[in-house]
Amino acid sequence: MKITSAEFVISNSDIHKCPEPKIPEFAFIGRSNVGKSSLINMLCERKGLAKTSSTPGKTQLINHFIINDSIYFVDLPGYGYAKVSQKERQKWEQFTLHYLKTRPNLLYTFVLIDSRIKAQKSDLEFMEWLGTNRIPFVMLFTKIDKLSSSQLQKNMAAYQNEMLKVWAELPIRILTSSVSGIGKNEIFVVIENTNKLFKM
Repeated sequence: MKITSAEFVISNSDIHKCPEPKIPEFAFIGRSNVGKSSLINMLCERKGLAKTSSTPGKTQLINHFIINDSIYFVDLPGYGYAKVSQKERQKWEQFTLHYLKTRPNLLYTFVLIDSRIKAQKSDLEFMEWLGTNRIPFVMLFTKIDKLSSSQLQKNMAAYQNEMLKVWAELPIRILTSSVSGIGKNEIFVVIENTNKLFKM
């Protein structure tokens, strides 16, 4: 897969205002400041496509981008820590979870996880919610360029052990770096293979 065009379409908090669900859609979500927008920009080779910020909670809406005029990438609000009120966080969660449960053309949700830290309760609970609601997802471990190979292997093993306490079988896991581009081809393979199954 090669991305030749990537354009912002719309931002909103109302699923009814999202683009018509006529083409495949892939969502990206994770804890605040996990590197979501940077990863989308890396995949699309467009520096300023998705807005990045050092401030957690920057993405507060459902953001649609059309890729190659044939699929949508969707940048969803992060969960977990953000410098906003509890009321605002609940509002984000409400429309985000509603989107994930009801969007008919959503093929996969890419859950971004910081590879540098131990398994976080918010990540584990969110993935359990996806599994319970039968929403297919892929785990993307971000920022792997920030730690040594031995530390990465140690962290991955610890994460796998934690998840196997709940999961009989682990989801697809891909290691990524927005800096070096690691994981890009693997993500594109998932998208290409899944697109073949799309029917409306």
